Amino acid sequence: MADRVWQIALVGVGRGSRYGRLFADHPRCRIAACCDRSPEALAKFAAELGLPAERCFLDYGEMLKTRPDAVFLGTPIPLHAEQTLAALEAGCAVLCEVTAAHTVEECRQVAQAVHRTGRLYMLAENCVYWPFIQQWRQWVAAGRLGEIFYAECEYLHPIPDQIVDAATGRPLWRTTRAPLHYCSHSLGPILHILGDRITRAMGIGQGHRLLPAGGEGGIDIQVGLFQTAGGVIIKLLRSSIAPREPRMHFYSLQGTRGFVETDRLGPAGKGWLHVEGEMDKAQSIDCPFADASLGPRALAGGYSTGEYCVVEAFLAALETGRPPALGLTAAMDMTVPGLIAHQSALAGGIWLDVPQID
Repeated sequence: MADRVWQIALVGVGRGSRYGRLFADHPRCRIAACCDRSPEALAKFAAELGLPAERCFLDYGEMLKTRPDAVFLGTPIPLHAEQTLAALEAGCAVLCEVTAAHTVEECRQVAQAVHRTGRLYMLAENCVYWPFIQQWRQWVAAGRLGEIFYAECEYLHPIPDQIVDAATGRPLWRTTRAPLHYCSHSLGPILHILGDRITRAMGIGQGHRLLPAGGEGGIDIQVGLFQTAGGVIIKLLRSSIAPREPRMHFYSLQGTRGFVETDRLGPAGKGWLHVEGEMDKAQSIDCPFADASLGPRALAGGYSTGEYCVVEAFLAALETGRPPALGLTAAMDMTVPGLIAHQSALAGGIWLDVPQID
């Protein structure tokens, strides 16, 4: 099947346009259709890729009737479950942007549909494929840091204008996305490194100082604590509105022989490492977001090569029939804990069990 040209449909051409460029550029792919509810966005995207009008759709159901091999979902999270189910039932493989679904019940519905249809499902969690995350995973697997017992992850990315329209005051879809809901960019890499899954969660944070009209998406900041099946404690800090420039992804692992962490200066690609017996004190290390060996085409999806690696992993799963690393189980492990942690925050910060959905 390696010589097959896969017919790909792109849904949601805002975020989907990044993946669209990667799929359109790929010798084993063809953009068979694209879909968006905005005629203007659809026309702009079609012009960029040179797509004829007959491959452009405003109606998702009509687009599925073209029977593409696979659908990429770059739509708002509240639509992910419904659109995933429809694509799977139509016989399509699904590559879904993060997170997998908006509620725990929707996560269960997605899992049931994947099992019922037998179709490929993968989460497009690009941060897992950053080169330094892959390097840390190798170090942990080799025991270089000893046994990992604590981890931290933080994602501060102020986007208040994507929560409430600044010009009109109109609430946008992200008013329903609590900070802890958007957890996969943070928990995802940590769980991928550890090969572990979260069993308990708690969260705090309900303040609305900065964006009172923002609903749950306008919560100032939230902190989640998680415990894994392997006994690792993870702390997550998330905000979509707290002032922070540049935006920040932070990761830290503490083991019995040492620690490794990124800095807090945004996408600077630096960090610190200390290993007992190897060095007297922490040393500065590179933490690159892009793999230069992949070439310039791999950067078409954004400022990192993560999106390119997601596409390659998805195509490999299509062609070999082997489950991808970010298949159903990983997708749920990187989605459900954040939903449960927010439930905990609303209940005053109690510990709650995290259901295992796979």
